[in-house]
Amino acid sequence: MKIDRIGIVGLGLIGGSIGLELQNKGYEVYGLVNKIKTAKRAKERGLAQIISTNSKVISNCSMVILAMPLEQLINPPPELVNALPRNAVITDVGSVKKPVLEIWQKLHPRFIGSHPMAGTIQTGVEAGRTNLFNDRPWIATPEEATDEEALEAVHQLAITLESQWITTDSETHDQAVALISHLPVFVSTALLQTVLNEPNQSLLMLAKTIASSGFEDTTRVGGGNPDLGVAMASNNRSALLNAITSYRSSLEKLEEMIKAKDWDQLQKELLGSQMNRPGFL
Repeated sequence: MKIDRIGIVGLGLIGGSIGLELQNKGYEVYGLVNKIKTAKRAKERGLAQIISTNSKVISNCSMVILAMPLEQLINPPPELVNALPRNAVITDVGSVKKPVLEIWQKLHPRFIGSHPMAGTIQTGVEAGRTNLFNDRPWIATPEEATDEEALEAVHQLAITLESQWITTDSETHDQAVALISHLPVFVSTALLQTVLNEPNQSLLMLAKTIASSGFEDTTRVGGGNPDLGVAMASNNRSALLNAITSYRSSLEKLEEMIKAKDWDQLQKELLGSQMNRPGFL
């Protein structure tokens, strides 16, 4: 099928970045946002050719990308659902897939669950940038009843954005992102809280003063959007709790080695981490 007009609901980091990239590739992009001031700034930044707060702006699009906050994606406004063309391909960019699919499979016959694995700590209309998706995974979660033509259209979207196309089922997706995306947010948050809970204010101030790239790298995702963090936890609760339990076990194992002064085993554990980390990058 021919995809020419593409609508994007939400022009924050992901939606805005998609809009910029698609325009660079020659597509006609229509943006739907909630606030007039957001529409004004999005127009100034050129995130889409046509931008409106009226849901009808996407009514003639052949593909619509739902780049909304996760809670809005799971509880979509009726006016948005009613504005979606029935023959258009609809996809999302949410970081949790099973609850999204449960909702949207009932709302639109050509919905494809998808998730680009890309981001920064920036949010909102100022966050969109080019080259965000280059060589990053773009995961789709088709079901048995998935429209194959719609799935291929999303596949072509990912290729257009120079992403790496991956497919899996929604439950496996949610378990995997709990390990490598959602868990790090809460590990990072706990690390920040550990330092901030230091009662000695002189020591705390010194720690802040000398914190460098190591602390910056390990706490980056903990400094991200709090609403997104809550949405991850509330919509992927079981998988996240399993990941936290496993993490706690690993940390306790390292703690016991240090208590026992088992430096040889600690060396082996750290060497294993050093050797295995490149496989995730």
